[in-house]
This record gives sequence, structure tokens and C-alpha cells, in this order.
Amino acid sequence: MSLHTLAAPARFTLEVKKSRFLAQAAPAETPEAALAWLRQVSDGDATHNCWAYRIGPAYRYSDDGEPGGTAGRPILAAIEGQALDGVIVVVTRWYGGINLGAGGLVRAYGGSAAECLRTAPRQALIAWVEARLACDFSLASNVHALMVAVGAEKLGESFDETGLRLHLRLPAPMFDRFALRLRDVSRGAAHLLRIETDIE
Repeated sequence: MSLHTLAAPARFTLEVKKSRFLAQAAPAETPEAALAWLRQVSDGDATHNCWAYRIGPAYRYSDDGEPGGTAGRPILAAIEGQALDGVIVVVTRWYGGINLGAGGLVRAYGGSAAECLRTAPRQALIAWVEARLACDFSLASNVHALMVAVGAEKLGESFDETGLRLHLRLPAPMFDRFALRLRDVSRGAAHLLRIETDIE
């Protein structure tokens, strides 16, 4: 299953037994960015501002005074259930005077978060790989043409007595194709070394 993040913030409102729930979701690249957005959208006049984020291996959640396990965990489950990453969701509740019980809270928090995320605009997360490439000067134009064909970005370039040295970044699914075409164009003379992978 491929991971996605949000292309833009999203909102969804729900009313359950006179309690109003506002789910707000946003993309976040770091836990610090997620917590900054939490501070920005939390309503100090509301009864609760419950939240969760998932950013790579990092995740956190808070019930913000609701009974343990009835708010933050269901919000996190909504994020993970939709294969999202780099996302924070805040569900703000204004109490309407009628207790919902643990099951009702789980359904309200988890359901509003899930619906907010379901309707939010998404974008695929791209796995990238970095590589170092060394080749003769005579291959420079062919190498640059191959880079364009596979969506590679040049992060650095240098020259020495043996030729051209490049530091590249390209989509991970394109790495093997790039390596194969580079080998064909250079008749095995160019050297490509994969050095790092990340997700953007």
C-alpha cells in the first residue's frame, strides 16, 4: 500500500447529542510543525482539543481530558487506517450537556477524524534515493538527458582529472532504470553509487 499525505488542510464538523465536534487535519513534515499547528487551531473555549499525528515512525496523541483511549487513539487509528503519513488531526469538542459514554466518544472522535481525512485532498509521498555518479566528460550530455528522463535532480556537480562527478536525487522506483540506461549509454564506464533513501 502506498503512503499519502494531505495536499492541504481540511475540516469536518459533526454533531452528536448536542456536542459539536470539529475535526481539522493538516500535513506536517516534523513533530514540531505538527505541535505548532495544534497550538494554532486549538480553541481555548472548547471543552476538549484532542489530537494525534503520524510522521514516519514518530506518533503521538492526546485525549485532552477525555476518558483514556476514547479520543487520541481513535484519531490516530483514523490516520493509520487511511495509509496517511506526515499528518496531524485535531478534533475539538464543545460539550452539549449529554454524556456519550466511552463507545460514543470513540465513534465521535474516530469517525469525525476519519471523515475529515477521507474528504481531504491527498498527494502521494515519494520515496527518493540519492546517488553519486562518476563519468567521463564525453558522456556529460547523455547523462544529463537521462537525468531529465527519470526525473533526477542535480544536488551537486564537480570535475576532476578523470571527468564529471554528480550528486543526484531521483525517485527510488526509477533508480534501477536509470542505472541500466546509464550502463548502456556509457558501455559500463560510468559509475553509479546509491547513497541514501528518504521520503518526501
